[in-house]
Formats: sequence, C-alpha cells, structure tokens
Amino acid sequence: LFAKNPVCILSPEGEIGPFWVKGELVRSDVRDGEPGIPIIMDGQFIDIETCEPIKDLYWDVWNCNSTGVYSGVQSSMNGNGDDDSNLDKTFLRGLQKTDADGVAQFQSMFPGHYSGRATHVHVVAHVGATQLQNNTLTGGHVAHIGQLFFDQDLVYKVEATYPYNTNNVSITTNADDHVVQDETEDSASDPFFEYAFLGNALEDGIYAWITLGVNVSASYDTSYAATLTSSGGVSNSNSNPGDAVNF
Repeated sequence: LFAKNPVCILSPEGEIGPFWVKGELVRSDVRDGEPGIPIIMDGQFIDIETCEPIKDLYWDVWNCNSTGVYSGVQSSMNGNGDDDSNLDKTFLRGLQKTDADGVAQFQSMFPGHYSGRATHVHVVAHVGATQLQNNTLTGGHVAHIGQLFFDQDLVYKVEATYPYNTNNVSITTNADDHVVQDETEDSASDPFFEYAFLGNALEDGIYAWITLGVNVSASYDTSYAATLTSSGGVSNSNSNPGDAVNF
C-alpha cells in the first residue's frame, strides 16, 4: 500500500492541544467499546534525512469520540466538566511501535467534532523510547507533533450517522480550521488521510492511511493535561485546558 520510494517531505509541526495525556498504554485496539464508525489507521513514518522508514518509533494517538469528548481529562471544555470519572477512561488513546517499514496501525473509531475545530486525529512521535513491562514508555524524545485530517465529504457522511448526528454543535470545516491552514500554507506535505471503505456500507468501517516525514533529530516540548497512572488518571495542576480554545 505504501510506496517503496515514499515522498520525503517534512510534515509540518502542529499544535499538541491541551488534552494530551502522559502514560497511555502501548496497544493497537483503542476502541474501548465506543460507538460509531470503525476505522483502521495506518501511519508510515519516514526519516527526512535519509528518506528511509523509521523503525521502532512510537506513534502516540488520540482523538475525541463520536460526540466530541476526549477521554482521560476533566475540563469544562470537554463534555461534562464535573465528571471526574473521565480521568480514568482511556478510549481512543494509545501508542504503537512502527515496524521495519515504518508503519504503525490502530483500530479506532472515527472521531466526532466539537466547537471551533475540524475533525482530526492527534499524533505525537516518540523516538528512542523504551517500552516497559507495564506497556508504557520511558525515555526518548518527541520528534514530531501534529494533527491529521479527513476529506470533508467523508466527514459529512460519517456525521449523518448515529451517534454522530446527536451532536448539535456546528461542524467546523477543513477550510475554516486554523490548524489545517497552519499545516498546509507553507508546505507540500499533505496532512489528510487517504481512505477506502471496508464494506458495502459506511458502518462496515474505514481503512485510512497516511505518510509522515519526520526529522528524528528534532526534539519538542510537550504540554499535558493529565497522567495515566496505575491508580488511574491524575490531572496536571499546572495545566488549565478549560481555558484553551485550540484543541
């Protein structure tokens, strides 16, 4: 599926947003029983300095659910801000290690939407990290932060299905999204997934794939809203995601 000679273009850095959670688990199936349209996501990571696939990179993924809510955080800007049990939830979050072809794969659910943002998936790329016995990461550095998007026609088709269509918040289109603009205005890189349907009906699921060019020598700071511990989620007292608008 991925080209033997992939395009070697640096993927622009995007916003991490206020809802990244440290300490999520290495796992390929992040659905956790969430309703919606199933999606299999493949990401291929290419070293822009060598144009070769990056093996053993960890793709840290997260997105909101079908009604626009993120797991793992408690915020007035994220569903019921009084629901502290959401801190312990992990739906649609996880990490996967790339193989020899630089590819990592997730089984997830197509993201919904919330106010002010186009439908998107977050990506943080960890390089040089070590997987511990408890399936979390230690060490290494973050070489890429970004957001990935979907064709607007596909978004509209998904949003017409249940439970996406129970969300009364107006949809922000890709054309009106500031992160789409930031990631595309000065770059030939394409932050949009290619996709195919897995069956005759949309509800059968979607297969989506994308190639990202990463400078493995780069290192970026990450801000986080919470940490997932063995006892559950713990909010970062220095973070105030409820006041953030770019997530």
